[in-house]
Amino acid sequence: MATMFLENWKRLQMRLCYFWDLTGLEEEEEHPRPEYETKLLQKKSRTENTKIVSQDEEEEEKLTWRDRTPGYLVNCASILFMISLTFSIVVGVIAYRITTAAALSMSTNGSTKSNVRVTVTATAVIINLVVILILDEIYGVVAKKLTEMEVPKTEKTFEERLILKAFLLKFVNSYAPIFYVAFFKGRFVGRPGQYVYMFAGYRMEECAPGGCLMELCIQLSIIMLGKQLIQNNIFEIGVPKLKKLFRKLKDERPEKKESPSDASKQPQQWELDYVLEPFTGLTPEYMEMIIQFGFVTLFVASFPLAPVFALLNNVIEVRLDAKKFVAELRRPDTVRAKDIGIWFNILSGIGKFSVIINAFVISVTSDFIPRLVYQYAYSHNGTMHGFINHTLSYFNVSDFKSGTQPEHSPFEEEVSFCRFKDYREPPWSENPYEFSKQYWSVLSARLAFVIIFQNLVMFLSVLVDWMIPDIPKDISEQIKKEKSVLVDFFLKEEHEKLKLIENFIARDKQRSWSETRRKRSRAASFSQFNRSRRGSFTSLSSKHSDV
Repeated sequence: MATMFLENWKRLQMRLCYFWDLTGLEEEEEHPRPEYETKLLQKKSRTENTKIVSQDEEEEEKLTWRDRTPGYLVNCASILFMISLTFSIVVGVIAYRITTAAALSMSTNGSTKSNVRVTVTATAVIINLVVILILDEIYGVVAKKLTEMEVPKTEKTFEERLILKAFLLKFVNSYAPIFYVAFFKGRFVGRPGQYVYMFAGYRMEECAPGGCLMELCIQLSIIMLGKQLIQNNIFEIGVPKLKKLFRKLKDERPEKKESPSDASKQPQQWELDYVLEPFTGLTPEYMEMIIQFGFVTLFVASFPLAPVFALLNNVIEVRLDAKKFVAELRRPDTVRAKDIGIWFNILSGIGKFSVIINAFVISVTSDFIPRLVYQYAYSHNGTMHGFINHTLSYFNVSDFKSGTQPEHSPFEEEVSFCRFKDYREPPWSENPYEFSKQYWSVLSARLAFVIIFQNLVMFLSVLVDWMIPDIPKDISEQIKKEKSVLVDFFLKEEHEKLKLIENFIARDKQRSWSETRRKRSRAASFSQFNRSRRGSFTSLSSKHSDV
């Protein structure tokens, strides 16, 4: 799906480039940012105070890695700190889930005890959603400050670095709780008699008897839909309106009473546009779509309805954005561009990463692989009858450590063995409670499925990429036709130039030939005149001699 989306986007992008006459657009050399020039001037002033710099060195001088090293170090430390902060909040929510589940389990109310898992899951997801919305706003501001500390040279470089930092922080913030439920919850709980304890003696939380796939679906749906509803729709309309109202109240000043003519005068358009919110760029809009694309592609195996909800949200989003850009924001400055820049690379990276994530969701989070292994390797009749019993291991209740056994249980004296979900050796085997052969069979099948699934989907992605051309056929034919017309035009122009040159040369030759003939005729007439003169002189001389 991601590959088809990207291929169709490339075709649409090419079509838009052709219609907007951007196919031959070349990137122009950008001017340095004012912050970069200021930093460079400060460096030059420090250099001039220490030594004399020649003119050639001044022209070639620029900011080096030594000048940017402090900014890079602060950036790395800040990003690591914020990622650690996100993980710490996830751990705090885990602690909330564990302690709340333990407190509700000790309740005397029967309905409360029966709905412990639903209550804990719902409240924890809402807490995660609120934290994600708050940290998203904070991380956007922090990413801009960190990028300014790096002092990028051009505006394009500044925008690309800002996008990468904001995407990294928001990616971790949005998907960390989901990754925990998908791949870590219920994996490190231990076994009866040797449980893993944390948070003042509380046991690590486990998945439901049916696995964590349903909880992952609930977590993903609430976070995705809540984020789209609150941040993408309510904030996009409410925040600009509040800022517009605040700016209007701030700019109003007590003035003298206006004359009746001024009161009846209609305000100019620029006066109405002044109170609108300034346009800050398309980065927030792109970021919303990128995060939504991640929700749709990364965990689509656990929440197949995610594309449908994303489509419905985008239908509403188009109208809300249209209203916001027309009525709530000032007119943006137009900039020519051939594509969406670094955003396409991010989309392509998410598409490739989603293949690996979905492979692990299917093989690790769900029971798809254990069921296949049981059906084809351990089932006596090729059916799923007995699968639940196959996934349960035995535990001798006498192996409980003191203080960890269940208290006030009605089966405390009657039960000798209990069952728990895991693939382990029974207590009467040579290696009690060690991982059994079934465990290693299922693990190898899971890893094999991940490898096969990943390579198969990657091969299909490459095949789809090869089969679908990046340029639509009609656009390609039109471009070829325009190129042929352009070539014919140039050839015709060259032919006409050559013809004009040939005509000029022919006229020049004709002119020179006529001039040569004229000169020759003049010379011939002059020689004939001389001959006639000489003949008349000779006759006069003979007559004179006869006399």
